[in-house]
Amino acid sequence: MSDGGKAPPEKLLQAIWQQQRLSRDRLTTLDGRRLRVLHPGFISREGGPDFRKAVLQWQDEPPVFGDVEIDLQAAGWRAHGHDQNPAFENVRLQVVWEPPGKISTALPILSLADVLDCPLAELAATLDMRVGLPEVFQGQCSAPLRGLSQEQISTLLEAASLTRFQNRAQAILARSRQAGWESAFWEFLFRALGYKHNAWPMQRLAETRPAWDHNLSAVWEYQARLLGLSGLLPPELTQNRPTSNLYVRKTWDAWWRERDAHADHQLPRSIWHLQGLRPANHPQRRLALAAHWLANPNLIARIENWATSSIAQNPWDSPSAAHTQHDQHPLKLMEILQVIEDEFWSWHWTFKSPRLEIPQPLLGEARLTDLAINVILPWLWVRAREGGNALLMREMEARYLTWPASEDNARLKMARQRLLGSRPPTRLRHAFEQQGLLQIMSDFCDQSNSLCDHCIFPEMIRGLHVCAQDQSKNDR
Repeated sequence: MSDGGKAPPEKLLQAIWQQQRLSRDRLTTLDGRRLRVLHPGFISREGGPDFRKAVLQWQDEPPVFGDVEIDLQAAGWRAHGHDQNPAFENVRLQVVWEPPGKISTALPILSLADVLDCPLAELAATLDMRVGLPEVFQGQCSAPLRGLSQEQISTLLEAASLTRFQNRAQAILARSRQAGWESAFWEFLFRALGYKHNAWPMQRLAETRPAWDHNLSAVWEYQARLLGLSGLLPPELTQNRPTSNLYVRKTWDAWWRERDAHADHQLPRSIWHLQGLRPANHPQRRLALAAHWLANPNLIARIENWATSSIAQNPWDSPSAAHTQHDQHPLKLMEILQVIEDEFWSWHWTFKSPRLEIPQPLLGEARLTDLAINVILPWLWVRAREGGNALLMREMEARYLTWPASEDNARLKMARQRLLGSRPPTRLRHAFEQQGLLQIMSDFCDQSNSLCDHCIFPEMIRGLHVCAQDQSKNDR
């Protein structure tokens, strides 16, 4: 059903593929083989192939599991360097608009121009590119989950999130038995600062901290050592960036005098994943923030005081007063971890960026939530458990269960698509609900495939329905 004329935007092609607005009984790749799309995969917004974990079947062959790349033209495969990029090794199908005059890739190619289920102009006018997967492609647990009440879903997510919380606490405990509580704290904190792309090199810097964290006091000295150890100091000055060059010179002046003494712990620049990062997530900026924390000898003591700040709460306080107290905890922790101003990094995203007109914070609310949920609260909780302090344990759990939700990320969006569908039955207001979704993904979705083969979670949800019905009968 080709409309001719100008090719559609790539985002529209992605939406067409995701929602399978195709005449699916007549799909044929350019090599003449009949194609069945058992699952279109999950859209990826973080680089690499456009759709991951698709399930495809050619002719009567066994299904193939892999990724799908959407390009306007088949030549885009080589033009965009996908043929040389390891991230695209698992691509099993290239989807294009119109068939190429000459096939330039060994990949199977599917042209969409003549297999749409209605005219392109109608799709462009009516297709909501924000809508997720059609129900037929959502997880098999999505339908039974919709039958649960909001209270039941919240209870389910709370149980899953507490499992995740305790698993993180156990990992911290295991490391603390080898390196001590303080070293474990810094290692997990650095790892969280690295986000998923640079978690390992950040962790490695923290693991070697006992060998290099000495004879330092000023923040800029810590920044020079961390940036030097990381291999992320720019090798040359940046043109037309005088303020950057002043900071680079100052940092190099400190680092070149000591780099030989720390050569055994210096990381190669190649170990870092730098492509496609948001400037606010660049590891240079994260290390500049960590330097402020390391230069503060009272940081851990302040966090410990924050942990115990409401334990001596008046027992006659009302529940609403206690709730207000919990609402203040993120603000109080932000006061401890936020940097008031850094002479360079408050005014620059990276070494190469121009000076900003308005200073930007080194720590945002989303990263604060990540640090609190994944590091600080479980670290405090497991220390309390090991010390037999049940009151502090309960307080850390209470803060965990009342912490406000963070912003979405790609994995959370996939979790909502698979588990809750495009219109979740309950609004995720707290971070523990997000963590519960991620834990279910880890425990079940990651152990199966996009078709949910052999996954026991849908049956578990149906069991909850049966239990709820039995309870309802007993109540009557």
